[in-house]
Amino acid sequence: MAYMSRKCFQIGLNLMKNSNKQSLLTKFTNTIENKNQIRNYLLLHEYVSMGLLKDYDIRIPNFKVATTPAEVKSAASSGELGKDVVVKAQVLAGGRGKGTFSSGMKGGVKLVYSPEEAESVSKQMLGYRLYTKQTGREGKPCNQVMVCERLFLRREFYFAITLERAFQSPVIITSSQGGSNIEQIASEFPDAIIKEKIDINTGLTPEQADSLATRLGFHGEGHKQAADIMKKLYKVFKEKDCILLEINPLAETTDGQVMCMDCKINIDENAEYRHKDIFLKRDVTQEDWRDVEAAKHNLNYIGLDGEIGCLVNGAGLAMATMDIIKLHGGNAANFLDVGGGASAEQVKEAFELITSDPRVQAILVNIFGGIMRCDIIAQGIIEAAKSLKLNVPIVVRLQGTRVDDAKALIATSKLRIIACDNLDEAARIVVKLSEIVGLAKAASISVNFELPI
Repeated sequence: MAYMSRKCFQIGLNLMKNSNKQSLLTKFTNTIENKNQIRNYLLLHEYVSMGLLKDYDIRIPNFKVATTPAEVKSAASSGELGKDVVVKAQVLAGGRGKGTFSSGMKGGVKLVYSPEEAESVSKQMLGYRLYTKQTGREGKPCNQVMVCERLFLRREFYFAITLERAFQSPVIITSSQGGSNIEQIASEFPDAIIKEKIDINTGLTPEQADSLATRLGFHGEGHKQAADIMKKLYKVFKEKDCILLEINPLAETTDGQVMCMDCKINIDENAEYRHKDIFLKRDVTQEDWRDVEAAKHNLNYIGLDGEIGCLVNGAGLAMATMDIIKLHGGNAANFLDVGGGASAEQVKEAFELITSDPRVQAILVNIFGGIMRCDIIAQGIIEAAKSLKLNVPIVVRLQGTRVDDAKALIATSKLRIIACDNLDEAARIVVKLSEIVGLAKAASISVNFELPI
């Protein structure tokens, strides 16, 4: 039950955090889009996704990957990509084309006309952070770029395969009006969106692929190519355990070739044992380092935008804790569930994650000891306070298994930790303490909550 609660919490939190970032797939599946939180799937860079398509003999533009401006210039001058090339920033977020780099340059996808221009553009991409509507205020670092051949497109389409709970099967979502404005099209012209359920046992049939190609308006050789690409894309989706495979755009060039111009693939993390080679290409630099550390220590952590750090056991209790903090006028800085079998070392690591956020002005520990023993939590708090030299106020509410032992440990530790039996009182106190710290910081006054007496 606790596992299911955490999953439900993650989905609900993801939706709340990104209600203003809805895409076509978000509206249709209510679970897939948004890449700014704990996930249960692996996100792949575009160049990795395109490489997978190439392995399945799916037609894509020629490209090279570069990590330095010199490599970009070399790729652009090689002659293998044509005279004009497109330089595409590799970050795990949508909206690159309208994003802004910390260097000041606007746009993460640039058409250039010479190797020198390609080099110049890449100098303003590589090593800088790209900010888009999906990256959040932290942005994403750009460590690689794709240098692609320029193709002239006659028509653009949207094509995606994902999992749909309502159908209890994979589903194809496609439209003849693809490109960068697919979300707007889905909102304003829902009839332009085609949905095709796929039987998980039979897969995408030739009849379905032909029908979709016809409905999208393909003719002649283009119709044949489009249907063939759709069947191959479904094969990738199934064999690589994808949760999402998105092509935007699927395009028809001026010379009649049907090609996948861009690709986004998310793979179910439960299938890691089957795709170890792909999972080795995970880019942790694109993830919040706290999420990476939390995963190492088996902690369920989600960074939020508030000022009160939370350490709780159980997703339901964590949600209730954040609610009551909000009720008293505060905001949670994180969701952190230590689970039912945490050790004192894990509790210490949890505190390190919480205090790594400079916005944290106070910490609330709320533990209901069932499987999780309160004395273990107390030991972890004491160890963290001593080794991390914590100087923010800590409010602790403990109830349940070995709570008296826990209180005794805290009382004899000679640490200034505020203990409360009542959750409402604990939330009220931690909010007030956070406000004091916040006011002091605003006035440039140093307030030091020294824990040793």
